[in-house]
Amino acid sequence: MPQIARPSIAGVGRRAPAGGPPLSLADLGNLRERQHKPGEASFYYFDHHFQYGAVKVLPGEYYVTTENMMICTVLGSCIAACLWDRSLNIGGMNHFMLPEGDIADTSGRYGSFAMEVLINEMFKLGARRENMQAKIFGGGQVMASFTTMNVGERNTDFVTQYLQTERIPIVSEDVLDIYPRKVVYFPTTGKAMVKRLAHAHPEALVERERSTGSAVQLAKRSAGGSVDLF
Repeated sequence: MPQIARPSIAGVGRRAPAGGPPLSLADLGNLRERQHKPGEASFYYFDHHFQYGAVKVLPGEYYVTTENMMICTVLGSCIAACLWDRSLNIGGMNHFMLPEGDIADTSGRYGSFAMEVLINEMFKLGARRENMQAKIFGGGQVMASFTTMNVGERNTDFVTQYLQTERIPIVSEDVLDIYPRKVVYFPTTGKAMVKRLAHAHPEALVERERSTGSAVQLAKRSAGGSVDLF
C-alpha cells in the first residue's frame, strides 16, 4: 500500500489545477439549475476551507466532471471510488454502501451498480479505460453493530476485485481501520485528500445512513498515486 503523505495544505485553494480557474459562485448557480441524471449528486456549495466550488456526494450518488471543482463525501463503512483519466483530466467519484443487492435493484447504494455507472459516465465524457486510475477510500469499522457483518471489509474487497477485473489500477487507498473519513477530490488533477474523523460513532454519520437506508439493514437483506491527510 502506498505511504500516506502528510504535507501542509497551505495554499491548496489558491493553486488552480488543470481545467481552468475554479468555478465561481455563478458557475455553481448554473450547475444547480441544470437537469441532473438519476443518482447524480446535486448538492453544490462553496467550500471556504479550500476556497473552491464543490459538490457533495451522498450515499448512492456519483459525480463525474471536467470542471475545476471539488467533489466531497463522508464515509463510514461505505466506499468511495475516485477515478481519473490522466490524459483528458476527467474525474469522478461514487459512494456505495454494500457490494451487491437484489439483481433487480439498480441502485447506487450497491457497488456493482455504482461502479458500472461511474465508469460509463467517465466514458461518456471521452475517458478511456487504459488512461484511468483509481483511488479508494472508506470501509471503516465505525459502528459496533457492523462487527459480525464485516461491512467495511466486504466493501473494500469488492471494489479492489472489481477494479482489478476492469484493469483499472489502484494508485492510492485509505481503507479499513476504525475511522470515518472525509474525502475531498479534485477531478481535473486526480488529487485526493483525506481527513480521518474522531472514532466516536458520529451522530451525523449514523443519522445520514439511517435516512438513506442503513448499511446494517441493507447487509441483512443482501448477505451471502498519493493521498494526503488534512
